[in-house]
Amino acid sequence: MNKTLLIIQREYSSRVKKKSFLIMTFLVPMLIIGMYALIIVLSIKGGDNIPNVEVIDQSGIFQNGLEDTKAVKFRRSELTLEEAKKKVVNNEDAFILYIPSDIESGGSIEMFSQKKAGLSVISTIDRKLNDLMRIKMLKDAGIDAKTLDSIKPELSVVSKELTVEGEKDSSSAAAMAVGFAAAILIYISLFIYGVQVMRGIIEEKTSRIVEVVISSVKPFQLMLGKIIGIGLVGLTQFLLWIALSGGLMAASSSILLKDKVEKIQSAMPAKAQGMQTNPALNDGPGQGLIKAIQTVQWSYILPVFITFFLGGYMLYSALFAAVGSAVDNDTETQQFMMPITMPLLFTYIMSFSFIVNNPDSSLSFWLSIIPFTSPIAMMVRLPFGVPNWQLALSIVLLIAGFIFTTWIASRIYRVGILMYGKKVSFKELGKWLMYKG
Repeated sequence: MNKTLLIIQREYSSRVKKKSFLIMTFLVPMLIIGMYALIIVLSIKGGDNIPNVEVIDQSGIFQNGLEDTKAVKFRRSELTLEEAKKKVVNNEDAFILYIPSDIESGGSIEMFSQKKAGLSVISTIDRKLNDLMRIKMLKDAGIDAKTLDSIKPELSVVSKELTVEGEKDSSSAAAMAVGFAAAILIYISLFIYGVQVMRGIIEEKTSRIVEVVISSVKPFQLMLGKIIGIGLVGLTQFLLWIALSGGLMAASSSILLKDKVEKIQSAMPAKAQGMQTNPALNDGPGQGLIKAIQTVQWSYILPVFITFFLGGYMLYSALFAAVGSAVDNDTETQQFMMPITMPLLFTYIMSFSFIVNNPDSSLSFWLSIIPFTSPIAMMVRLPFGVPNWQLALSIVLLIAGFIFTTWIASRIYRVGILMYGKKVSFKELGKWLMYKG
C-alpha cells in the first residue's frame, strides 16, 4: 500500500508542478469567458455584409410591406424578369426575388443569384412573405389582423419542487444544462487524461525505466498508482477551472449589471429612483438566469459529478493503460482504441438524441447502470430525477468495473511492458490474460 501511495504522490506532484499544467489551468477559464463574450458580441453585431435583394413583385402584394432587417435589405426593382436574370449573370452579389402575379393561385416565388444565400437571409425572406400574405388573407376574410395579433395569452408554467421541507423553486432547464455540461466534461476528460496514462506507459516502456521499477513494485500497484495519481491531477484541474470560471463570470456580470443600473437610474426621474432602487436586478433575462442557477442543487450534483468523473476516468484509464502496455508507439494504438471508445461515443450521441427525451426508458436505465456508459448517461438523467437505489447501484457497479478493468490491465501490463518490437493482436492479448504467475 505504501508503494502505491508513493507512486500516486510521484505521478501527481510531477504533473502539477509542470509549467504546462499551471498555464492551462489559468488560461482555459479566460479563453472560455473570452470565447463566449466574442460569440455574444458578434451575434449582437451581426454580419458586415448585408445582401441587397431586389424584388420584382408582379402581384403587387408585397412590394410596400417588405422592410429592411439586420439580415437583409429589400429594394424594389422595375426590371423585367429577363433583364434581372442578365443582371445576376454579370454581378455575383446580385439577388433577385421574383414574385409572380398568380402567387395566390399556386404560383411559386423564386430567387435568382450566382451564389447561395445564407440561411438567415432565406428564413427572413420566408417569414416576411408569409406574414404579409397572412395579413392579406385575414383582410380578405374580414378579420382585423391587428386585433388578432393583440390577442396573445402569455401563459407559463412555474416549476415547483415538493420536498419534505415544503415547496421550493426549480428549473428543469437549468438542471438539464448543468447535467449536460457535466456529461460533456466527463466525456472530454476521459479522453484527455486516459490518453495521458497510455502515453506515460508507452514512454516508460520505450525508455526501459519500467524494467527497474517493475522489479520492486507489483504490476497492479504500479497500474493503480499511475491511474489514481493522474486522475487526481485531472480532478484538481477541473475544480480549479470551475472555481476560476465562476469567479470570472461573477466579476464580469457584476460589472455589466452595475453599468446597466447606473445608466437606467441616470435616465429615471429622481422620484422614480427612490421607488425602485435596483431596476436592473428586479427584472430581465439576467435576473431570470441568476434565479435559474440558484435553483440547481449544487450540493447534490457536485458530489455525484466528482464520483462519476473519478469512477469513469479510472475505468477507462485502466483500459488505456492496457493499450499502452501492449504497443510500442502511438501509431499502433488505433486498432485497440476503437473498441474502447465506441461505448463512450454511442452514449454521448444517445444522450442528446434519446436519453434527454426518454430519461425513464429501459435503454436509458441500462445505459446509466452499465459501467462503460454510466458516467455520461447518469449525468444526463440526473436532472430528471433518479431513484437513490439506481444511483447507488450505478456507483457500486462503476467501482466494481474499475477494479475489474484494472486487474485485466495489470495482467496485460505485466507481460506487455517487457515486450518490444512485436505487433500484438487481440488473440495475443487473450493469451497474456491466461498466463500464470
